[in-house]
Amino acid sequence: MSAIVLSGTEVAAAVRAEVAERVAALSAVGTSVGLATVLVGDDPASQVYVRGKHKAAVAAGMLSFDRHLPGSATQADVEELIRTLNADPAVDGMIVQLPLPDGFDGNQAVAMVDPAKDADGLHPYNLGLMVLDRPGPRPATPSGIMRILSHYGLATAGKTAVIVGRSFLVGRPLALILGAKGVDATVTQTHSRTPDLAAVTRRADILVVAIGRPRMIGAEHVKPGATVIDVGVNRTDEGLVGDVDYEPVAEIAGAITPVPGGVGPMTIASLLANTVAAAERKPAP
Repeated sequence: MSAIVLSGTEVAAAVRAEVAERVAALSAVGTSVGLATVLVGDDPASQVYVRGKHKAAVAAGMLSFDRHLPGSATQADVEELIRTLNADPAVDGMIVQLPLPDGFDGNQAVAMVDPAKDADGLHPYNLGLMVLDRPGPRPATPSGIMRILSHYGLATAGKTAVIVGRSFLVGRPLALILGAKGVDATVTQTHSRTPDLAAVTRRADILVVAIGRPRMIGAEHVKPGATVIDVGVNRTDEGLVGDVDYEPVAEIAGAITPVPGGVGPMTIASLLANTVAAAERKPAP
Protein backbone atom coordinates (compact mmCIF):
# COMPACT_ATOMS: atom_id res chain seq x y z
CA MET A 1 0.00 0.00 0.00
CA SER A 2 1.23 3.50 -0.80
CA ALA A 3 -0.45 6.29 1.11
CA ILE A 4 -2.24 9.25 -0.43
CA VAL A 5 -0.13 12.36 0.22
CA LEU A 6 -2.16 15.03 2.00
CA SER A 7 -0.66 18.25 0.67
CA GLY A 8 -1.00 21.06 3.17
CA THR A 9 0.51 23.36 0.56
CA GLU A 10 -2.44 22.68 -1.75
CA VAL A 11 -5.06 23.11 0.96
CA ALA A 12 -3.39 26.24 2.32
CA ALA A 13 -3.50 27.82 -1.13
CA ALA A 14 -7.26 27.27 -1.19
CA VAL A 15 -7.66 28.79 2.29
CA ARG A 16 -5.51 31.79 1.41
CA ALA A 17 -7.59 32.37 -1.73
CA GLU A 18 -10.76 32.34 0.38
CA VAL A 19 -9.17 34.76 2.85
CA ALA A 20 -8.14 37.10 0.02
CA GLU A 21 -11.73 37.18 -1.25
CA ARG A 22 -13.01 38.06 2.23
CA VAL A 23 -10.35 40.76 2.64
CA ALA A 24 -11.32 42.24 -0.73
CA ALA A 25 -14.99 42.26 0.27
CA LEU A 26 -14.16 44.19 3.44
CA SER A 27 -11.93 46.59 1.54
CA ALA A 28 -14.80 47.32 -0.84
CA VAL A 29 -16.82 48.72 2.08
CA GLY A 30 -13.91 50.67 3.54
CA THR A 31 -12.64 48.18 6.11
CA SER A 32 -8.98 47.19 6.11
CA VAL A 33 -7.61 44.01 7.68
CA GLY A 34 -4.38 44.17 9.67
CA LEU A 35 -2.12 41.47 11.13
CA ALA A 36 0.59 42.31 13.67
CA THR A 37 3.38 40.13 14.99
CA VAL A 38 5.46 40.56 18.13
CA LEU A 39 8.94 39.06 17.82
CA VAL A 40 11.51 39.27 20.59
CA GLY A 41 15.19 38.54 20.01
CA ASP A 42 17.01 37.12 17.03
CA ASP A 43 16.16 33.41 16.91
CA PRO A 44 16.64 32.44 13.23
CA ALA A 45 13.73 29.97 13.14
CA SER A 46 11.33 32.51 14.66
CA GLN A 47 12.47 35.12 12.16
CA VAL A 48 11.76 32.73 9.28
CA TYR A 49 8.29 31.95 10.65
CA VAL A 50 7.44 35.63 11.10
CA ARG A 51 8.61 36.53 7.59
CA GLY A 52 6.41 33.78 6.19
CA LYS A 53 3.40 35.09 8.08
CA HIS A 54 3.87 38.64 6.84
CA LYS A 55 4.46 37.53 3.26
CA ALA A 56 1.21 35.54 3.34
CA ALA A 57 -0.68 38.43 4.93
CA VAL A 58 0.44 40.91 2.27
CA ALA A 59 -0.39 38.43 -0.49
CA ALA A 60 -3.93 38.18 0.92
CA GLY A 61 -4.32 41.97 0.81
CA MET A 62 -3.84 42.58 4.53
CA LEU A 63 -1.91 45.34 6.24
CA SER A 64 1.16 43.87 7.91
CA PHE A 65 2.70 45.20 11.13
CA ASP A 66 6.05 43.62 11.99
CA ARG A 67 7.05 44.61 15.52
CA HIS A 68 10.50 43.36 16.54
CA LEU A 69 12.03 43.92 19.98
CA PRO A 70 15.69 43.19 20.71
CA GLY A 71 16.72 40.41 23.05
CA SER A 72 17.73 43.12 25.52
CA ALA A 73 14.08 44.17 25.89
CA THR A 74 12.26 43.49 29.14
CA GLN A 75 8.98 41.76 29.90
CA ALA A 76 7.54 45.21 30.53
CA ASP A 77 8.61 46.30 27.02
CA VAL A 78 6.82 43.30 25.50
CA GLU A 79 3.65 43.96 27.47
CA GLU A 80 3.67 47.66 26.58
CA LEU A 81 3.96 46.80 22.88
CA ILE A 82 1.05 44.39 23.16
CA ARG A 83 -1.07 47.07 24.86
CA THR A 84 -0.22 49.47 22.03
CA LEU A 85 -1.29 46.96 19.39
CA ASN A 86 -4.46 46.13 21.34
CA ALA A 87 -5.41 49.80 21.14
CA ASP A 88 -4.58 50.20 17.44
CA PRO A 89 -7.80 50.02 15.37
CA ALA A 90 -5.78 49.04 12.27
CA VAL A 91 -4.73 45.77 13.96
CA ASP A 92 -7.34 43.01 13.74
CA GLY A 93 -5.14 40.01 14.48
CA MET A 94 -2.04 39.71 16.64
CA ILE A 95 0.56 36.99 17.11
CA VAL A 96 3.17 36.78 19.85
CA GLN A 97 5.84 34.60 18.27
CA LEU A 98 6.63 31.76 20.66
CA PRO A 99 8.80 30.70 22.29
CA LEU A 100 10.04 33.96 23.72
CA PRO A 101 13.71 34.05 24.75
CA ASP A 102 14.76 32.75 28.15
CA GLY A 103 13.73 35.05 30.95
CA PHE A 104 10.43 36.09 29.35
CA ASP A 105 6.98 34.88 30.37
CA GLY A 106 5.33 33.79 27.12
CA ASN A 107 2.10 32.74 28.83
CA GLN A 108 1.70 36.18 30.37
CA ALA A 109 2.41 37.85 27.03
CA VAL A 110 -0.24 35.77 25.26
CA ALA A 111 -2.74 36.49 28.04
CA MET A 112 -2.25 40.23 27.48
CA VAL A 113 -3.44 40.05 23.85
CA ASP A 114 -6.99 41.32 23.35
CA PRO A 115 -8.99 38.07 22.93
CA ALA A 116 -10.80 39.65 19.98
CA LYS A 117 -7.42 40.07 18.22
CA ASP A 118 -6.06 36.62 19.09
CA ALA A 119 -4.96 35.29 15.69
CA ASP A 120 -3.27 32.27 17.26
CA GLY A 121 -6.42 31.24 19.15
CA LEU A 122 -4.29 30.65 22.26
CA HIS A 123 -5.62 33.27 24.67
CA PRO A 124 -6.99 31.61 27.84
CA TYR A 125 -10.39 33.19 27.21
CA ASN A 126 -10.61 31.74 23.71
CA LEU A 127 -9.35 28.34 24.85
CA GLY A 128 -12.15 28.46 27.43
CA LEU A 129 -14.69 29.18 24.69
CA MET A 130 -13.42 26.11 22.86
CA VAL A 131 -13.81 23.93 25.95
CA LEU A 132 -17.41 25.19 26.22
CA ASP A 133 -17.94 24.55 22.48
CA ARG A 134 -18.82 28.20 21.93
CA PRO A 135 -17.82 30.30 18.88
CA GLY A 136 -14.42 31.94 18.90
CA PRO A 137 -11.00 31.76 17.26
CA ARG A 138 -9.53 28.27 17.37
CA PRO A 139 -5.81 27.44 17.69
CA ALA A 140 -4.22 27.74 14.29
CA THR A 141 -2.48 24.39 13.91
CA PRO A 142 -5.44 22.24 15.05
CA SER A 143 -7.69 24.30 12.75
CA GLY A 144 -5.31 23.60 9.88
CA ILE A 145 -5.37 19.88 10.60
CA MET A 146 -9.15 19.84 10.57
CA ARG A 147 -9.20 21.69 7.24
CA ILE A 148 -6.86 19.10 5.70
CA LEU A 149 -9.15 16.28 6.81
CA SER A 150 -12.17 18.11 5.41
CA HIS A 151 -10.49 19.01 2.12
CA TYR A 152 -9.63 15.39 1.40
CA GLY A 153 -13.00 14.07 2.51
CA LEU A 154 -11.58 12.08 5.42
CA ALA A 155 -14.42 11.31 7.82
CA THR A 156 -14.03 11.80 11.56
CA ALA A 157 -17.43 10.66 12.85
CA GLY A 158 -17.21 7.26 14.46
CA LYS A 159 -13.44 7.07 13.93
CA THR A 160 -10.84 6.36 16.57
CA ALA A 161 -8.36 9.23 16.79
CA VAL A 162 -5.10 8.98 18.72
CA ILE A 163 -3.01 12.07 19.39
CA VAL A 164 0.63 11.72 20.38
CA GLY A 165 1.44 14.91 22.27
CA ARG A 166 -0.29 17.05 24.87
CA SER A 167 0.90 20.62 24.33
CA PHE A 168 -1.55 23.50 24.60
CA LEU A 169 -0.48 24.51 21.08
CA VAL A 170 -1.65 21.33 19.35
CA GLY A 171 -2.38 18.18 21.31
CA ARG A 172 -4.81 19.37 23.95
CA PRO A 173 -6.95 21.65 21.77
CA LEU A 174 -7.03 19.15 18.91
CA ALA A 175 -8.33 16.47 21.26
CA LEU A 176 -11.23 18.75 22.19
CA ILE A 177 -11.98 19.63 18.57
CA LEU A 178 -11.92 16.04 17.35
CA GLY A 179 -14.18 14.92 20.18
CA ALA A 180 -16.68 17.77 19.81
CA LYS A 181 -20.27 17.20 18.81
CA GLY A 182 -20.52 17.21 15.03
CA VAL A 183 -16.95 15.96 14.63
CA ASP A 184 -17.62 12.88 16.72
CA ALA A 185 -14.30 11.08 16.81
CA THR A 186 -13.42 8.96 19.83
CA VAL A 187 -10.17 10.45 21.07
CA THR A 188 -7.25 9.03 23.01
CA GLN A 189 -4.45 11.38 23.99
CA THR A 190 -0.99 9.89 24.50
CA HIS A 191 2.48 11.21 25.19
CA SER A 192 6.10 10.16 25.59
CA ARG A 193 5.38 8.39 28.88
CA THR A 194 2.45 6.32 27.64
CA PRO A 195 3.22 2.63 28.30
CA ASP A 196 3.37 0.50 25.15
CA LEU A 197 2.65 3.48 22.93
CA ALA A 198 2.58 1.38 19.75
CA ALA A 199 -0.27 -0.76 21.10
CA VAL A 200 -2.35 2.40 21.53
CA THR A 201 -1.45 4.11 18.26
CA ARG A 202 -2.14 0.96 16.23
CA ARG A 203 -5.82 1.33 17.15
CA ALA A 204 -6.03 4.73 15.44
CA ASP A 205 -8.00 5.39 12.29
CA ILE A 206 -6.60 8.93 12.55
CA LEU A 207 -3.14 9.25 14.09
CA VAL A 208 -1.83 12.76 14.84
CA VAL A 209 1.77 13.08 15.98
CA ALA A 210 2.95 16.28 17.68
CA ILE A 211 5.64 15.12 20.07
CA GLY A 212 8.70 17.01 18.81
CA ARG A 213 10.99 14.00 18.33
CA PRO A 214 12.41 13.20 14.90
CA ARG A 215 10.98 10.04 13.34
CA MET A 216 9.64 8.79 16.69
CA ILE A 217 6.67 7.05 15.09
CA GLY A 218 7.50 4.15 12.83
CA ALA A 219 5.61 1.55 10.83
CA GLU A 220 5.11 -0.57 13.96
CA HIS A 221 2.97 2.24 15.43
CA VAL A 222 0.51 2.49 12.55
CA LYS A 223 -2.66 0.61 11.69
CA PRO A 224 -2.82 -0.36 8.00
CA GLY A 225 -4.90 2.20 6.11
CA ALA A 226 -4.80 4.83 8.87
CA THR A 227 -4.64 8.54 8.21
CA VAL A 228 -1.38 9.91 9.66
CA ILE A 229 -0.98 13.63 10.40
CA ASP A 230 2.61 14.61 11.18
CA VAL A 231 2.86 17.95 12.99
CA GLY A 232 6.56 17.70 13.79
CA VAL A 233 9.18 19.93 12.21
CA ASN A 234 12.66 18.88 13.32
CA ARG A 235 15.88 20.33 11.95
CA THR A 236 18.47 17.60 11.42
CA ASP A 237 21.70 17.20 9.47
CA GLU A 238 19.53 15.69 6.73
CA GLY A 239 17.21 18.69 6.64
CA LEU A 240 13.66 19.03 7.96
CA VAL A 241 12.02 15.81 9.12
CA GLY A 242 8.80 15.09 10.94
CA ASP A 243 7.95 13.12 14.05
CA VAL A 244 6.95 10.24 11.74
CA ASP A 245 9.41 8.01 9.89
CA TYR A 246 7.83 8.95 6.59
CA GLU A 247 8.94 6.34 4.05
CA PRO A 248 8.09 3.14 5.96
CA VAL A 249 4.90 4.62 7.40
CA ALA A 250 3.73 5.76 3.96
CA GLU A 251 3.84 2.13 2.84
CA ILE A 252 1.29 1.20 5.54
CA ALA A 253 -0.90 4.27 5.99
CA GLY A 254 -3.86 5.12 3.81
CA ALA A 255 -3.04 8.83 3.83
CA ILE A 256 -0.18 10.89 5.27
CA THR A 257 1.01 14.48 5.50
CA PRO A 258 4.59 15.16 4.38
CA VAL A 259 7.22 17.26 6.16
CA PRO A 260 7.72 19.87 4.86
CA GLY A 261 4.57 20.74 2.93
CA GLY A 262 2.00 19.21 5.26
CA VAL A 263 0.63 20.84 8.40
CA GLY A 264 3.08 23.76 8.40
CA PRO A 265 1.50 25.80 5.58
CA MET A 266 -1.92 25.28 7.16
CA THR A 267 -0.88 26.98 10.38
CA ILE A 268 -0.18 30.26 8.58
CA ALA A 269 -3.37 29.96 6.51
CA SER A 270 -5.38 29.47 9.71
CA LEU A 271 -3.79 32.55 11.28
CA LEU A 272 -4.95 34.58 8.29
CA ALA A 273 -8.44 33.09 8.53
CA ASN A 274 -8.68 34.01 12.22
CA THR A 275 -7.54 37.55 11.41
CA VAL A 276 -10.06 38.19 8.67
CA ALA A 277 -12.80 36.70 10.85
CA ALA A 278 -11.87 39.21 13.57
CA ALA A 279 -12.14 42.05 11.05
CA GLU A 280 -15.53 40.79 9.91
CA ARG A 281 -16.76 40.96 13.52
CA LYS A 282 -15.85 44.65 13.84
CA PRO A 283 -18.67 47.19 13.65
CA ALA A 284 -18.97 48.84 10.23
CA PRO A 285 -17.22 52.24 9.98
